[in-house]
Amino acid sequence: MNRSFPLLCSKGLLMGFVSGRCVVIGVILHMATASFLFSICSAKDPPVLYIFGDSLVDAGNNFYINTAAKANFPNGIDFGNPIGIPSGRFTNGRMVTDILGEEVGLTSLTPPYLAPTTTGDAILKGVNYASSASGILNDTERFFGHQIHLDAQISNFVKTRQDIISRIGSQAAKEQFKQAIFFVSIGSNDIIFSQWQNSSSWNTLLDTIISRFKSQLVRFYNLDARKFIVTNSAAVGCIPFVRDLHSSVDSCVAVMNQKAQLFNSRLNSLLAELPKNLEASTFICANVYAMLDDILSNYMTSYGFEVADSACCHVAGAGLHGGLIPCGILSQVCPDRSKYVFWDPFHLTETSYEIIAKHMMDGDLNYISPMNIRQLLNY
Repeated sequence: MNRSFPLLCSKGLLMGFVSGRCVVIGVILHMATASFLFSICSAKDPPVLYIFGDSLVDAGNNFYINTAAKANFPNGIDFGNPIGIPSGRFTNGRMVTDILGEEVGLTSLTPPYLAPTTTGDAILKGVNYASSASGILNDTERFFGHQIHLDAQISNFVKTRQDIISRIGSQAAKEQFKQAIFFVSIGSNDIIFSQWQNSSSWNTLLDTIISRFKSQLVRFYNLDARKFIVTNSAAVGCIPFVRDLHSSVDSCVAVMNQKAQLFNSRLNSLLAELPKNLEASTFICANVYAMLDDILSNYMTSYGFEVADSACCHVAGAGLHGGLIPCGILSQVCPDRSKYVFWDPFHLTETSYEIIAKHMMDGDLNYISPMNIRQLLNY
């Protein structure tokens, strides 16, 4: 019996009906304590998050390789670092995976794989392998120098996987991987830079891209991954770089959006097919094409943006939409980043990413299917 029980009931011991009340109180206290302890023990821990992809989710890996595709200042101007210190992210503040990590209960940002501090217990909470300018295909984009394409990112995960197995044992590690979320955001560069690929047609190249992507996702599965969130391609014809590259003054570039839509259609079919052959797997498609379309269609009325076609961080004279030169030391930065949809020629502002993260966490089937991330956490 609880030691406080006789003290609570000492007077009641003189009278039977009071003693009966004390028993009831004692039972209630025990039940409440048990319920409280059960709620603590049964509360789910935040999921481990492994992130793969391109500059949309790169947390700084490119700082450690020989490439011009580095998120130098003023990237990260609103991230919270001392002035002049970039965050490694191609946006003004947090990117979508940072926001999602906070939403699912992570207490720290998922660290870049190549950072020297991503060792020891840090790898047990998740790792970011993404690399700016990378693609599904290994030769997607070479203008900026070296990139860590998806095949190499998976190979890096293999090394992390072995380190985790060595630390906590094979069985515990495999269970962790099966419960972890594998967030994959890649493919836009394969579309944007497809016109420089050696291929007779987009359909032919698309066959190669989808075939490669299928083999990569199956490789993840064979490494014990089971829960996947895969983003499709956004409306790349609407980004400042593509608009200026095609000299489009007032509208998105239709031919590029058509390429993105074809990719997305094939990706939808792939993600529907894989669970049929990969037992106990879940593949969620985050429809960022629809999410960005929603923002661009309602940027003033629903979201309070003022500029939806030009880059906040831009070099003066580098295209009508500021899209021809990446954000860097020579760039000008708009004073109020919350009023711009696009941060730079390719990427969104933190404000835009907050909207996209909300769609991913709680959106309906128009934005994320067959379930949203909050539903996945309870699946």
